[in-house]
Amino acid sequence: MNLPELWFVLIAVLWTGYFFLEGFDFGVGILTGTLARDRAERRVLINTIGPVWDGNEVWLITAAGATFAAFPEWYATLFSGFYLPLLLILVCLIVRGVAFEYRHKRPEERWQRNWEHAIFWTSLTTAFLWGVAFANIVHGVPIGTDHEYTGTLFDLLGPHALLGGAATVALFAFHGAVFTALKTVGDIRARARRAATGLGLAAGVLGAAFLLWTQADNGNGRSLAALAVAAAALLAALAANGRGREGWAFLWSGLVVVAAVAMIFLALFPDVMPSSTAPEWSLTVDNASSTPYTLRIMTWCAAFATPVVLLYQGWTYWVFRKRIGTQHIAGQAERHAPAS
Repeated sequence: MNLPELWFVLIAVLWTGYFFLEGFDFGVGILTGTLARDRAERRVLINTIGPVWDGNEVWLITAAGATFAAFPEWYATLFSGFYLPLLLILVCLIVRGVAFEYRHKRPEERWQRNWEHAIFWTSLTTAFLWGVAFANIVHGVPIGTDHEYTGTLFDLLGPHALLGGAATVALFAFHGAVFTALKTVGDIRARARRAATGLGLAAGVLGAAFLLWTQADNGNGRSLAALAVAAAALLAALAANGRGREGWAFLWSGLVVVAAVAMIFLALFPDVMPSSTAPEWSLTVDNASSTPYTLRIMTWCAAFATPVVLLYQGWTYWVFRKRIGTQHIAGQAERHAPAS
């Protein structure tokens, strides 16, 4: 494995870590508008991700930065061609972060309800747009001989892309419901488990349609193996959830996300951005990468920094590992910010 191939793998790992962690994060945000029945339950859901949501976004920043440094051609074509969708994702992430921090600043019901709506819609929109973006990346987009995107915004909204967005929303909502069942007590825990069953079935139908379509268009033996792992993990997650084994259900639902993202990158390789105009104009790990010297320096930096990130994130999840319920949201506690 040469350095460009190594960094393709590392970027795939970064995106996988982001979707594994931020996937249940977005899922919980979606559930604040569908599962929670009142303000106290919405507060419980927000508090389950309050200590970790901002740390989860470190993986996104790192993945984007690594793409910029390791594959500047890929970064330039992606961020110019997908400018409007990525701008909307950025706006949603900003509003979502503000909503987490501003919701508790005033006691008025209307104020808090508006910020709760913001959490729901930005979580839903971001989850959908990430699915659309990666569906386009693996399916191929119009790219010219100069490696510039030559399509329009509507070229990014084809049936495959929209199916990818719907599948991502269902999968993240399922992942979030399993996480909610793992982190809560009482009635909301039972309802989260019931919701996880329905969402898991929806994720199975939509995800199977999307991944099988991707496999038929761009797949290979390795991507087919990842697809099989995703299917088996989904069945295991549903079975564990049905038996009330929330810890195992969360591990299996996480494996579904990991296998699905791995399948996309395995189907993509050796391209990083296929051209639907002409295959020879596609961006690949070789023609889109930085110089060997740059990649060597990046490799040493990653070898030092990655264990530090994993350690402090693991410590954060360990500290905030306890379950919470509506009994923890009362009186004076309602006027305080969610743990962050």
